[in-house]
Amino acid sequence: MKPGIHPEYRPVVFRDKGADFAFLTRSTATSDQTIEWTDGNTYPVIDVQISSASHPFWTGKQRLLDTAGRVEKFRKKYARRGPQSGR
Repeated sequence: MKPGIHPEYRPVVFRDKGADFAFLTRSTATSDQTIEWTDGNTYPVIDVQISSASHPFWTGKQRLLDTAGRVEKFRKKYARRGPQSGR
């Protein structure tokens, strides 16, 4: 690697507040916030909205967010159209 052109690669804590989950990894991401980790060291912390602790693919739990409203909106939008000719 060429010296002086790459960002600093260092330990960073990523925290999912919604799932009360955090993990320490290495990254070039930066943050002004810090957190004291279980090893007693202080690391930059980056808050994320979704992690493996909260994502439906990893948890197996799907959150339904206004599904009925979206389905009804779809039906209302396309109910006006009749059968398409020429298909």
